[in-house]
Amino acid sequence: MRPTRVLWSRLSLAGFLAAFAVVIDRPLPLAGAVLVGAWVLASQYSFLAALERTTRRLSITRGLPSATVRAGESTPIPIDATLADPTPLSLEIDAGLPTAARADRDAATLTLEPDATAATTTVSVTWPVVGRHRFDAARVTATDGRFVETVATGERPTVSVESRGPRRLHVGEGGDRLASPYGAHALRRSGRGIEPAEIREHVPGDAAKRIDWKATARFATPHVREYETETTRRTLLVVDHGRSLSTGPPAATKLEYLREVMLATADRAQELDDPLGLVAVDDGGVTSRLEPAATAGTYAAVRRELLAVEPTPSDLTTRRAAEQPSRAPTQAADGGRAEPALSIHERPTRATARRSVRDLEGDADPFAEMLRPFYAASQRYRRLARDRVLFDAVETTLAASSSTSWVVIFTDDADPAALRETVSMARANDAAVTVFLAPTVLYEPGGLADIERATDRYREFEALRRDLARLDRVRAFEVGPGDRLATVLEAGRKRGDRR
Repeated sequence: MRPTRVLWSRLSLAGFLAAFAVVIDRPLPLAGAVLVGAWVLASQYSFLAALERTTRRLSITRGLPSATVRAGESTPIPIDATLADPTPLSLEIDAGLPTAARADRDAATLTLEPDATAATTTVSVTWPVVGRHRFDAARVTATDGRFVETVATGERPTVSVESRGPRRLHVGEGGDRLASPYGAHALRRSGRGIEPAEIREHVPGDAAKRIDWKATARFATPHVREYETETTRRTLLVVDHGRSLSTGPPAATKLEYLREVMLATADRAQELDDPLGLVAVDDGGVTSRLEPAATAGTYAAVRRELLAVEPTPSDLTTRRAAEQPSRAPTQAADGGRAEPALSIHERPTRATARRSVRDLEGDADPFAEMLRPFYAASQRYRRLARDRVLFDAVETTLAASSSTSWVVIFTDDADPAALRETVSMARANDAAVTVFLAPTVLYEPGGLADIERATDRYREFEALRRDLARLDRVRAFEVGPGDRLATVLEAGRKRGDRR
């Protein structure tokens, strides 16, 4: 609490009277000094009591359009101050904007004159820094003309500032927008669960463990029993952020467009209390893995990871090769070069494994002859696990979890064969699959310069998307800039193309 100039003048008067009483040796001026002192003490008590009542009855609200805003955008924030009863004090209220916010600080200050009960203003705030920002407590400076005191009061809301995303986001099928929310699902659905729902004939892609052998024996053909699952759905987001996802102008790359859908899907899972997990892969392998869970910490961690993923750096392969330790080759008995000796704790390299397979395939030994068909049948899957990190990441994750019921893949059309195999493998693991695909033709600089060629390339992409969508328990959607897609579709219509 600080005295104002008015109070200082009163205190000076009291001091003067006391000094004057001593000089003239008369009690009357001293009595005047005592009266002034008593008045100051009474004024102080009255001010503190009024301040306590005012802060208890004062309500300050700082409204946000949403808990999440875009970096660089201007957000109007209404600030309201209301009193349940009039106060004899004059109030100046500082809204307590975060330090990182850019705004006219004077405009974020309210004034309540004595006997007034409400004041309001709106301040335009720009958020240049990405991250989570907390408001300071509102600072209320009160005065009665004699004393001044500043107190902090009110809640401290938080705002999450995200990087500026792409504009005119389109998510749909063959140019038609997706109408329902990305993560919506029915509260009861068929799949793994406890309550029996129906028996149906086995179709390619159904896992063998789902076959109902009693029904199969009764009908003489393989049948599968469906169950009603719980009202929540375990969701696994599979995020591909390889180098090809960097295609596109700054802040409007494939990954940036897909990130918008990732965040919306994660938000929807949180709204529905669905357990949510994440697997992120780049060109070098898995970069992040979070097991599905329906906790506030998991939802926040998934969101942080989605905001942080970036495409594989162009120098990743060179850098990783340089980080590998070199091994000196040993000398073979015949004087030639031999393979490096491996300790019992070392895993064989892929090159060593490939040489072992080639040696086996070329061996005429009867044992090798017996094993050769097995290696021939598994060659395709060995190649996928070695060269296609998306396939390997999904396979490993599903193998480790027996309860993931929905796999959501975010990638592009750079490797259609690997994508098809990944989706088929996920279905074989009894998972429903949704694929969000970024068509390369909509992102490449100058990709629409030859509009006829662009139309042909989009038709190839659409054929891939439809092939995936025809699979049982699979949905596939395109994600891209709506204006560029509209240009391609219009050119196709003029050519007489049919989707």
